[in-house]
Amino acid sequence: MINLENPKKFRALVNQAHQVATSVFRPVSRKYDRSEHDYPVELDMLASIMDGMNDGTPGVGAGAGKLKQETGPKREGVQNGTNMSTVLSLAELCWGDVGLSLTLPRQGLGNAAIAAVADDEQFARFGHKWAAMAITEPGFGSDSAAVRTTAVRDGDEYIINGEKIYVTSGERADCVVVWASVDRSLGRAAIKSFIVEKGTPGMEVVRLEKKLGIKASDTAAITFTDCRIPASNLLGDPEVNVEKGFAGVMQTFDNTRPVVAAMAIGVAKASIDRTRELLKKLKVKTDYRTPYKLASQLEAKLYRYEAEWEAARLLTLKAAWMADNGMPNSKEASMSKAKAGRTANEITLGCVEMLGMLGYGEDEMLEKWSRDSKILDIFEGTQQIQQLIVARRLLGKSSAELK
Repeated sequence: MINLENPKKFRALVNQAHQVATSVFRPVSRKYDRSEHDYPVELDMLASIMDGMNDGTPGVGAGAGKLKQETGPKREGVQNGTNMSTVLSLAELCWGDVGLSLTLPRQGLGNAAIAAVADDEQFARFGHKWAAMAITEPGFGSDSAAVRTTAVRDGDEYIINGEKIYVTSGERADCVVVWASVDRSLGRAAIKSFIVEKGTPGMEVVRLEKKLGIKASDTAAITFTDCRIPASNLLGDPEVNVEKGFAGVMQTFDNTRPVVAAMAIGVAKASIDRTRELLKKLKVKTDYRTPYKLASQLEAKLYRYEAEWEAARLLTLKAAWMADNGMPNSKEASMSKAKAGRTANEITLGCVEMLGMLGYGEDEMLEKWSRDSKILDIFEGTQQIQQLIVARRLLGKSSAELK
């Protein structure tokens, strides 16, 4: 049975993450929001410290990395491992700043993809590199099965051709996990993920996108033109299994969706905390002993936000806990992402509305958090896609049967 309290062994890590959010992220948050595409140099030393934390405490990740489930003989009892530690610590970091959390060196979404499907040799080569994730293309967004980028086998190499857009940390990362098809005639079953290292001939960052939020994080468009990589850079099984279909490469999302949900939890909590502080200064008291129906409109709205936030948090912890204990969590991962993304959007924008001009101006971080939260309901699968996945799992229908 899942315990709803944070595991004791992670409390120090969570406290450290909160200190980073307070002392490192918050002081420079507005600076890099105004200076989009400037690299946050303050994070370099922090990344080294977090590497040391990871190396010194095996199985306890400090960021969005090392999310691989346990291998070898099954251990007795309930496990709380890297999935749980990651969502707990990342929620605290995003309480400080989502964009800075996304641009933390060696803690990218591509690292979670590598951890999900890399073999021991690949993890030894790429586990400590900063990895971005390249899925979306100009011709599609949410339908990941519509990948047009190709990877053609040529001896001991693959030749990659195509274009990827909206690649988080695409310019800064050491390597990019690229989704490509090895045989487009076989459909989604032929989609594989490949690691392309920065500087590989044929790979080019063609532009950086200007965005609504998370401006501290670079978002790149990348082209691949006859880009050759070693065949050993293919993640997972090189054979195309039509019966298994898309399941192998989609395993990545079972790891990354709770991670994105944790980000949403963090920024939503930041908005609730700050709104409560400002309402107190305005002499609007919150008294939890007062029945909901007798509370003021502002109080009632804040109470509802807190309840929605708690529901999103528990769904996220459940998805992470299931992964740590070797349980299939595709449905729960999508549920957590859908709930947390939507809840964060509602809470952050609602807090701006509750406080009027006080929340709308740049003197407060609330307006920034409302902009930052929007992407958390979009990337790693939109709200609509998550609802489709959950419906398919609940009804036992395939994607062809339930579109």
